[in-house]
Amino acid sequence: MTDPATLHLRPAAPLAERVLLPGDPHRALTVAQALLEAPKMFNHNRGLWGYSGTARDGKPLTVQATGMGGPSAAIVVEELIDLGASTLLRIGTCGALREGLRLGELVAADTVIGADGTSAALGAARRLTPNSGLTAALTSGGARPVTVLTTDLFYDPRSDAPAKWLAEGADVIEMEAAALLAVAERRGVAAAVVLGVTDLLAGGRRERIRSDELEPLGLSLGEAAWAALVASA
Repeated sequence: MTDPATLHLRPAAPLAERVLLPGDPHRALTVAQALLEAPKMFNHNRGLWGYSGTARDGKPLTVQATGMGGPSAAIVVEELIDLGASTLLRIGTCGALREGLRLGELVAADTVIGADGTSAALGAARRLTPNSGLTAALTSGGARPVTVLTTDLFYDPRSDAPAKWLAEGADVIEMEAAALLAVAERRGVAAAVVLGVTDLLAGGRRERIRSDELEPLGLSLGEAAWAALVASA
């Protein structure tokens, strides 16, 4: 490559070293409006909305959407690191595979099982470990520590898959965490994962959070991640 510019992210504002990573572009906007003073759009290319601004501690913070799934998340994370990001914290949603978790509850990954193609293609181990300082800050702030499994499919036709995931020790399932951690490990930056439970999947059923509860959950994720960044600094 002769052009050093990133291919998918087109920065329109400065990038902070600290980045929160929702999957959903709308959540990126909501969280940025809550956490940043006068947020400016960092990226809108390919519908991957991102915002930069000054956080409550007077330091820069970026909130950048990754899109859905490992391939999209890996592209965004690689390019953020190329642009100077050094601390990345996923703020996403998940489905609970086990009984005992509640809709709207916040959970922090202490282990991520990569059952996805992206982390495997990157040569990552089956089990990935988030940054210990960020994870400790998340759990101290009230997020329940869990084992997260990352998959490629939201609508998975494999009826035997949940039993296999439970046998591996998975508590919740989502689609981007393993890709984030695989890229972060390869590139030598800090990364962690906090998720909100939006679906209860135990016993082969699906109970979904109400749509009007999604935005408040996204704000709770942003606040928890922000508090962890400050506490672990």
